[in-house]
Order: sequence, then C-alpha cells, then structure tokens
Amino acid sequence: MPRARNGDVEIEYQTFGDHQPEAVLLINGLGSQMTRWPEAFCEKLVAKGYRAIRLDNRDTGLSTWPQEKYALSDMARDAVAVLDAAGVDKAHVAGVSMGGMIVQRLALDHPERVLSMTSIMSTTGEASTMAPHPTAGAVLTAPAPDPAADYEAYLAHGIKNARIIGSPAHPWTDDEIRGRVIAEHARAFNPAGVARQMSAVRADGDRTEALKALTLPVVVLHGADDPLLPKVGGEATAAAIPGAELRIIPGMGHDVPPGLYDTIIDAILAAAARAKTTA
Repeated sequence: MPRARNGDVEIEYQTFGDHQPEAVLLINGLGSQMTRWPEAFCEKLVAKGYRAIRLDNRDTGLSTWPQEKYALSDMARDAVAVLDAAGVDKAHVAGVSMGGMIVQRLALDHPERVLSMTSIMSTTGEASTMAPHPTAGAVLTAPAPDPAADYEAYLAHGIKNARIIGSPAHPWTDDEIRGRVIAEHARAFNPAGVARQMSAVRADGDRTEALKALTLPVVVLHGADDPLLPKVGGEATAAAIPGAELRIIPGMGHDVPPGLYDTIIDAILAAAARAKTTA
C-alpha cells in the first residue's frame, strides 16, 4: 500500500474509487487500525460517487510508531500528508471517536483542505463530556493479557471489550469479533501506542471556543447508547459549531457495525451535499 510522510513519520493509507471526483478521508479512533473502516464500508462510499481514503494513524497499524510524545495537531498534519500523497486538494473528512477529534483539529488548523466534516461518536474535549460509564472506562484502562503468554485469554478480553462498548441494536456475533481481534493482532500489535495517543487527546484540551469559529458544513453523529463517550459529547460538539446538524441514533454504541454502515454513510453524504450547495 502507499505511504505518506510527515517529517519522520510515515502513514500507511489505502484508497478506493480513485476515478471518483471527490474524496472522503476516514480517520479512526484510539488504537484502531484503518481496517475498522472495512472495505465493504469504503466500497459503499464509492458506489455513492466518492473516493474513499482510509489510513492508519501514527502509532497504529502499519504507520510509524514514534517513541516520543506528539500532539493531536501532529496527527492532523498526518492527515494532510495523506491528502497530499493521494493528490487531493480538498476532502470531506469523517472521524470516529479520537478520529472525530482529529478531524476537528484538521478543520481548525487546515480549513483550506476540508470541504465538510462528520464527527462521529466524539466530543469537544471538554472534561465533562469525556466521562465514560465505569465498565466502559475499564476498556481503556485495563491492560489486555499478553497474547504471547495466553492467546486465548487475549482473544476473550477483546471479545468482552467489544461487547461492552458495542451497539446494542446491532450486535456482532462472537465469531465476527473473534475474527476481527485475530486479524488486527496479526496485522499489528502496539499497545504502547494507545497511551501515547491518549496523551495527545488529553493535551489538546477543550476545543469548544475554537470550534465556534468553524464555518464549514458539519454533521455530528452519536449513539444514544454509547457507554464510552456518552451522547453529551456529540451534543456539545454540535452546540459549539455554528449550523452543525446533530443526529442521535438509538441503539448505537461506540462501534461501526455493518448494521450502521448506511446510517453513517448517510451522515457523511449529508455534510458533503451541504458543501456543494455552499460552494
């Protein structure tokens, strides 16, 4: 796959539908590889007339794993580097969880590169919006068993965590989750990167005041049943951004199951359509 460069960091990325005239840049969450935007999801975007670009954030997947600290603004510049490498001047951007925070920072720091934004199951960074339910919070803080020592315990841990934060109306089967955990571990395993990414999220602080200056089309999508970043995060994001459309989805948790592909794509396309009417 192609790679983009931002200083000493290389970012692995993949494109779908290169013949399409406009691109959607897809950015994932904490410790999540680009494969959390599955090929089937990307192909649905292509079928709707858009080029889809997914990437491994730094410290994730096949991108560079820096050993030093970095900022959310660095991760936004990684996204710009991907756009440059893919030959895209401006893109519609969509981010999930930490990815939503990255696309917010991207829109703030590089507005000339962003046509529209879809912030999904994310937040402004204001402290009160980042309080998970206790059981869900443990998903971020409880270390996984060492897969080299007990692979089955590691898989069971991954399945349990996916169940805790998943969408109650669109559950995965245990076999589906197990297959995902196996594939992701085989592709890349970098638990230390999660702590560095979390540090970058915390250091970026509260973006509420900055978000008030955004003028681009924005759709904010959030699950009514999200235990990890409760819906107050989406509500705060939409309230901060002038003209943002808020969509709260019943039965949606903190994941992207196949049953919600169309819901998420519809939000991205709604933001993109508004960009065309204001161009």
